[in-house]
Amino acid sequence: MADATGATGGTGGATDEWRGWREAAQTALYGDGGFYRRPEGPAGHFRTSVHASPLFASAVARLLVRTARDLATDEVDLVDLGAGRGELLTGVLAALPAEGADGLVVRTYAVEIAARPDGLDPRIEWCARPPSGARGLLFANEWLDNVPTDVAQTDADGVDRYVLVRPSDGAERLGEPVAGADAEWLRRWWPSAGPGGRAEIGRPRDEAWARAVSTLDGGLAVAVDYAHTRGTRPPFGTLTGFRSGREVRPVPDGSCDLTSHVALDACAAAVDAGGGSGAGPGNVMASEVLTQREALHRLGVAGGRPPLSLASADPAGYVRALASAGEAAELTARGGLGDFGWLMRRV
Repeated sequence: MADATGATGGTGGATDEWRGWREAAQTALYGDGGFYRRPEGPAGHFRTSVHASPLFASAVARLLVRTARDLATDEVDLVDLGAGRGELLTGVLAALPAEGADGLVVRTYAVEIAARPDGLDPRIEWCARPPSGARGLLFANEWLDNVPTDVAQTDADGVDRYVLVRPSDGAERLGEPVAGADAEWLRRWWPSAGPGGRAEIGRPRDEAWARAVSTLDGGLAVAVDYAHTRGTRPPFGTLTGFRSGREVRPVPDGSCDLTSHVALDACAAAVDAGGGSGAGPGNVMASEVLTQREALHRLGVAGGRPPLSLASADPAGYVRALASAGEAAELTARGGLGDFGWLMRRV
């Protein structure tokens, strides 16, 4: 998983000093010995849509082909931001021949903080930052939720304060009042629900997304993530941890993933207001936010069962179609993966 800038640098080992959640998570996830430098990779701890079904990679391949057609080009870039161990790009390359990519030259870039895994397809370029000037599809699957943010909590007097955390055990206490750009972000995007209310200050994610979009010279940028919007912000935040497939208490000691849902509407506004190369008076196209269910339906992924007549005409084909329908249903399920947000921005 690439860090907030797409760079590889770390901030050293964790200490037991009280610190803000953004600083603590940056060290725990991306510092020397951090969670995302572990050899097992993200797939050793949680399952994303990429791991759920090859239908997801096929849908991304279809989107890449459509993007190339929109650009009227037979050479296109695919940038996977926060590439894990290259699973998505491997799946897309395998799916492209079946998605009408004949004659299309595809350059693939895996942007990741960890070292290149052994045995990866040599067509995949492994890099620390997204390439500048790419033309094609930039895809960030469950990347923004791992861009560290500070956490705010409203005290008994109604003052929003930074939450400080002790890295060794995750204990918390309130720090200084939130001020400056962070306070402005909270007022605009996540107003306090009252004393005891919590919020993740998403400004670093807005900036990270704007930087990512700015690397595209043309094409489509997509961020897929757990998400909420201003009208549905959870009153006590969403910060949590994951380890070995189980949700755990978030402790910034490097032993678990640290994640929180993304204010995709704020990320969209940061680019539409001029934070990315696709924004500004010369390009009035606004970002679009869909659910994964809606996005995958547009790309031909649906969970409908195959007709029973196929069972007698082609039993093996029926079994394959039934399995595919089950995988599609999981990818688009309400209350599950289908509720993920897809933030899409044309450049």
